[in-house]
Order: sequence, then C-alpha cells, then structure tokens
Amino acid sequence: MVNNVVTPPTPVNEPILAYLPGSIERVELKAELARQEAEIIEIPCIINGEEVFTGNVVEQVMPHDHSHVIARVHLAGEVEIHGAIDSALNAHDMWSSMPWESRSAIFLKASELLRGPRRAQINAATMLNQSKTCHQAEIDAACELIDFWRFNADYCRQIYEDLQPPVSPSSMWNSSEVRPLEGFVFSVTPFNFSSIAANLPSSAAIMGNTGVWKPSRNSYVSNYLLMKLMMEAGLPPGVINFIPGKASQVGKICIDHPELAGVHFTGSTAVFRSIWKDIANNLENLRSYPRIVGETGGKDFIVAHPDCDRQALLVAMLRGSFEFQGQKCSASSRAYVPQSIWDAIKDDYCAEVAKITLGDPRNFSNFMSAVIDRKSFDNIVGYIERAKSAEGCEIVTGGNYDDSVGYFIEPTTIICEDPRYESMAEEIFGPVLSVHVYPDAEFEQILVTCDSTSEYALTGSIFAKDRRNIETALKALKYSAGNFYINDKPTGAVVGQQPFGGARGSGTNDKAGSPLNLLRWVSPRSIKETFAPPHSWGYGFLSE
Repeated sequence: MVNNVVTPPTPVNEPILAYLPGSIERVELKAELARQEAEIIEIPCIINGEEVFTGNVVEQVMPHDHSHVIARVHLAGEVEIHGAIDSALNAHDMWSSMPWESRSAIFLKASELLRGPRRAQINAATMLNQSKTCHQAEIDAACELIDFWRFNADYCRQIYEDLQPPVSPSSMWNSSEVRPLEGFVFSVTPFNFSSIAANLPSSAAIMGNTGVWKPSRNSYVSNYLLMKLMMEAGLPPGVINFIPGKASQVGKICIDHPELAGVHFTGSTAVFRSIWKDIANNLENLRSYPRIVGETGGKDFIVAHPDCDRQALLVAMLRGSFEFQGQKCSASSRAYVPQSIWDAIKDDYCAEVAKITLGDPRNFSNFMSAVIDRKSFDNIVGYIERAKSAEGCEIVTGGNYDDSVGYFIEPTTIICEDPRYESMAEEIFGPVLSVHVYPDAEFEQILVTCDSTSEYALTGSIFAKDRRNIETALKALKYSAGNFYINDKPTGAVVGQQPFGGARGSGTNDKAGSPLNLLRWVSPRSIKETFAPPHSWGYGFLSE
C-alpha cells in the first residue's frame, strides 16, 4: 500500500507447463492420476461451508473407461436447494461489506494454491473426470483459471476506481458506491472447462455477490475439488454454495425465488433460452430485474481465401476441430475452402488426421480421448451416420466409433456439397469438421453464406495473405463472431488478451476475461452530498 492506494499484484498469464518426458510436472501428474483413479470419493453438497451428504447418490465415471467409477455424488433435493439459497442470502451482508481488497485476496491466494500445491490434483481430476489430455487440462484447469482469478482481482480494482465521478463543484461532493446485486446469483456451469466452472460463481463473488453454484452432472469431481480449493483459500461459508443436483429441480427453485439477482450461465442455447423465458414469466414475483449473462452454443467457422498459407490452414483445421474431441464452444466445426486450396492440401490433411492417436488420456501419447457421455456419443454418431447416406456428402477422415470401453469417436471430416447441410449449420459438439469446397472466384459470396448459415456467432477465422481480403472478411463477418481470428484457429482465447463471448444464438457477449463481465455483477449507487442546501423554494425567474 502506497499513499493509501491499494493495488493488487499486476496480473500476468500463467506459463503453460509442457509435461515433457522426465519433467517434474509429468512425474507429479502421473502419480496423482494413479492416486485418484484408485479411489472412489464421496462428493457432498456444500451449504454454508458445511458438507451435506443427502444419500441420494449417483455415480461419476470416466468417459474413456465408463465402467470405472471415480465418485459417488450426493444430489441436492428441495431442502438442500432452499438451504443453499438461504445461506447465500444470509452471507450477503457480511460478504458485500467486506473490502474489495480482502475479497480479491482470497482468489489471489486460490490462484497461488492452484499454481503450486493443487496443480497436479486439479489437472488429474479434469483428465479423469472430463477425459482431457494433460495439455488440455493444463491450459484449462490450471492456466486459464489461474488467469481468471489474477485478472479478475485487477479488473475489480479498476471498476472501484473508474466508477468515481470525475467532477464535484465546490458546493457538493459527488461519489459512486459500487454495490453488488441485491439477492443471490445462480451460476450454471458446463462440463467442458473446469476454469469456466469455477470462474462463473467466483467472478460474481469477487464483486461482493453471494450465490448458488450448480455444476454440470459430468464434472462433479473436478468442480468439487475446486470448491474445496476456494474454501482452503479463505472463502467464508455461504458465499458460494455448491449444489450438485438435477438441473430441472435446482433451476426451477432458483429461478422462481423472489431474491434471484442474476444468472451466470454457460451451456446450451436451448437451455439458456428456456431460463430466460422462465425468468421473464416470473418477473412480477421477483424483487429485481435479474442480470442474465450467458455464453451458449457455437458453430464456429474457418474461411480460407485462395491466397492463403496452406500449411497454417491445415494445422488450424486439425487443432481447431479435434483438440478435446471438438468439445469446445469455440471449436472449428465448419470450414469453407477454395477448390484450388483443397486440391492442394486434401491428401496431406487426411494423412495428418490419420496420425491422430485416440485413447485413454492417462496415456500421454494420445492426442484425443473420449466424448463426455452416452448422450453426446449418440448425438454425434447420428450426424456421422446420416452423412454417410446423404447425397452430396463424403467422409474423408474418420467416421468410425466405439463405445465398448469408452465413448470414442474418430476425428471425422465430412465434405458437404451443400453449404447449408445440417452438419454445416447445427452445433454437434464433437470431433466432426464439415468442409464446403467453393469455387475460387466466389470468395465474397461464400462470406455471405458463412454469415447466414448458422444461428450462432461465437468464433470464426479468416485465412488470407492480402490485407484487402482480410478487410473484406472482417466487414462481411462483422456480426458473425464475437471472437474473430486472422490466420489462426478460432479457439484458444486467453484471459486478458482475447476477452471471450459471442452474440446471436451464442450468448450475451459479456466477455469473460475482461472488466465487462464483472460490471454485470454490480449495481452502482450515485451519491450527491450538498454542503450549502437552498433555504428558499423560489427561483429568480419568478420575479417581475
């Protein structure tokens, strides 16, 4: 502290560990994987800082070995859900009045715990629970979440400093109070990113809000351990209440509650729209208009110009589409490639995709692992099977799958004559890339097609060398993606560098990884103090 100005540590992005053979991090992670896979943990609800074992148990399995149980999860019922809401409301006065510096210190400590002693634990849990490779777990569960907590502390500081009015005449004092929302925030989190799961409830909390966290049914283990980590860092009871449970039951009780202050959501577009409708239909019963923040689906694109870096395009298509089995909101799942470029790279592309190793993430030589569950597996397989028999479709890589041990699907590439075929337009959320090969002379027309084919607008990229063509794409695709990449794959946003979010059917574009998201969780109060109040009600113009 200098001159009473409090500044948290300057945030920097956490370096990504490589897990090379013989490295310390690889040895530690292997040991932690062995330890975790050998046990079955009991996961309770956490309400007001207390573990609650309900006895209503479901099992959590490894997607890549679905006979292997790794946890028994105690689901919340009506009593526990109401208890979590009450706990959040009871903690609100304590937490909201705590100085922002103290709240931030908790999450900065959490970032250091994750950076050091808990890194292997959380990465191993993410690998076993969500079938991520060591690299995918590292960039997600470790680095991105560390970044969220570091940068959110600094964004919090900026908001408290920047919202002060710049001018106060001599006769008065103007100020702004940065208040949290009144009530509780309901956080609904996805399976695919442990970082997002912990960031949604904690980004609201750092701004003074308390809430209820409903984790995805497919990521209970990693999410529970992250909840425990935040508590270890000093998070007081009741600030975040961890409620595994049926989405329909938890959602209805939270959304119907009169003290609902906001919803922080990442998941499917259909579910988000349903939540929004339910809130709208219940507005007369709510104390406030809830803040609704959502990042939802995507049908992310790559558009290539005939004048592009062919090898860079090939790598972007492969990495962007097939890392983590395509289970990223930002994964490239449709590509528009000129005929001349496709003719030049097709054989190499197919050969490189054929080299992708698919299997258990505990084997560090595998590039891909299993999709998350039976429902996802069946959905993706349905698209593949329909494409096999569809006129105008050709599968040039993959197309096979096996669910006997784990939910494995080969990296599949479908060539689609029709640029609006279902796999070019609909979110699949799996290792499937649909490619439309277009005549070289129709670059500008294909930009129109790209913009109008899908309901989503999350991420996209353009591959071109001539700047004029890049500018043409930037203009034509202005509203097609909230995160736009030039000569790069349309995935891999970094906190503090590329704030993340999209519009249209992809969400409210409130940009996680920037101050814009945290601003959604405050409700400022303007305060005017007058030092010389008037003692007469009359005005000069009333005189004759």
